[in-house]
Amino acid sequence: MARVLTGVQSTGVPHLGNILGAMLPAIQMSNQPENEAFLFIADLHSLTTVRSAEVLRNNTYGTAAAWLAFGFDTAKNTFYRQSDVPEVTELAWYLNCFTPFPMLANAHSFKDKASRLSDVNAGLFTYPVLMAADIILYDADVVPVGKDQKQHLEMTRDIANAVNHKYGEVFVIPESQIDENVMIVPGVDGQKMSKSYNNFIDIFLPEKQLRKQVMKIVSDGKSLEDVKDPEDSVIVDLYALLADDKQLAQMKASYLAGNYGYGHAKQALFEVIMDRFSKERAEHVRLMADVNVMDDVLLEGANKAKLVAQNTLSRVREKFGYHS
Repeated sequence: MARVLTGVQSTGVPHLGNILGAMLPAIQMSNQPENEAFLFIADLHSLTTVRSAEVLRNNTYGTAAAWLAFGFDTAKNTFYRQSDVPEVTELAWYLNCFTPFPMLANAHSFKDKASRLSDVNAGLFTYPVLMAADIILYDADVVPVGKDQKQHLEMTRDIANAVNHKYGEVFVIPESQIDENVMIVPGVDGQKMSKSYNNFIDIFLPEKQLRKQVMKIVSDGKSLEDVKDPEDSVIVDLYALLADDKQLAQMKASYLAGNYGYGHAKQALFEVIMDRFSKERAEHVRLMADVNVMDDVLLEGANKAKLVAQNTLSRVREKFGYHS
């Protein structure tokens, strides 16, 4: 059985792009009988930018509720808050001592802000080491990552190999899994959907607010009567990801026939979102109304994770000369 590990930032509730591009594929992978999944909410990582306790807490619950609403199997797999397993911070310190300064200085997470060093805290600079600890602590075999995270996984392997070279076979060396066909979901402005661009669709919003987000999708100035190109429309691109073949064919035909406005298309997209995710929206509301349920699930997962974490740390302490 392969141990697959995935971490998700608690910087806000997962949006439509996260759900289609990352969450649903991860859940599908976790359901495969040959895999055992460790999924954690990276709330310690979030502290590099989030400075409000209330926001951090709500983001963590909102993220957890999304994964649970979409059916992540917490009985078969392990689902936990990063901060509930403090062993990760101890391992991060050990790994820091094997991480060359130039490696961190070359990390994308640091270089992107290197021109504004006053904005860089030590947590951001050592972010890749905590990420390495997240992976190595649980003897992960496979880590699905996007292309933007490939460098961090390579750094994890380098750090683990450095320890193994010095002390023997201490750590499992993880393999990355990069899906070259990962779904790119456009945002309301046509760029890739992202919280950074503030161009996302939050499917968990109340109905009126969700419809308002959908209605902000960019379109050209063509009038209701004009024929429109379905191959050059963000609305159609999004609709194609959610609608069935018959619905999509009907929308494309309406574009080409004229007398079909972008408002009609956006309304159709809104309706397919509401229909496709009705069960998950209701479950998310239920979970957020009683966060104690999520606390129980996450703490149960943390207890499972700690068994693995403590075993790894015991190996490390013994090899390094500390009392285990």
